[in-house]
Amino acid sequence: MKKFTSYLVVCLITVSTYAQDKSAYLIFTGDGAKSDYAEMIKKIAEADVVFFGEQHNCPIAHWLELSVATDLYAVHKADFMLGAEMFETDNQLILTEYVQGLINQKRFEDEAKLWNNYKTDYKALVEFARTNKVPFVATNVPRRYASIVASKGFDGLDSLSKEAKKLMPRLPIEFDITLPGYAAMLKMGGMPGKKGGPDEQNFPKAQALKDATMAWSIAESMNKRTKLLHFNGAYHSNGYEGIIWYLKKEKSSVRVATIATVNQKDISSLSDENKGIADFIIVVPEDMTKTY
Repeated sequence: MKKFTSYLVVCLITVSTYAQDKSAYLIFTGDGAKSDYAEMIKKIAEADVVFFGEQHNCPIAHWLELSVATDLYAVHKADFMLGAEMFETDNQLILTEYVQGLINQKRFEDEAKLWNNYKTDYKALVEFARTNKVPFVATNVPRRYASIVASKGFDGLDSLSKEAKKLMPRLPIEFDITLPGYAAMLKMGGMPGKKGGPDEQNFPKAQALKDATMAWSIAESMNKRTKLLHFNGAYHSNGYEGIIWYLKKEKSSVRVATIATVNQKDISSLSDENKGIADFIIVVPEDMTKTY
């Protein structure tokens, strides 16, 4: 009987262990309190601009991006817009032509500069915009200009043509290396330039050019009624820095809400290092399948 009882206990423990729910994600507020999707939508719908900070290869983030777009569109209707880091300002015309139904899908996908994971991760967003005639803003600076800054600094942009300069904010670009996000980049390895050299800051400056251009693109596309949902890598909006720092300089009164996506081994609570990085934090298990 004792042996049977021990066996039964082991079985119950095993069943209990495997019966536990495995959540694909949990949502927390910035201070670490548990939240949920409905509360997040209710709160962010009050903002003028919502930044959805993603991990580029996270399927949960991409799934929720479409859900958030759908639900905010239901609230804001004709005043709603989308914008994304994944499209550069020199592709605005072809993106608009496609969303407005002026060109077909094959022509758009053949001629636009699309990320390698476009079809798996961003195509659904563009198709949503096309179906519902939602304007879609290509916000990022053309990567060739970010590359110039990475090698030559902001001075490298001075020799660009007037046409090229129309694809970015007015020069010179304001830059504050003391902002935590940019300062942290100086501590990373593989930066161009020697430590302490005149070009040491070129890598964070290239990041700043992207942030400034995205902020400028957003500001230029908005009017008093516009509500815009923007998709970007979380590092561009974490800590309310990056794009948001520049956007506040363009439109000081703009109301902003932020979402960040993070990976944790244990998602039952928000880790201290992820607290305060956004208004809402989507926590995804570290072993979640990646899209690439």
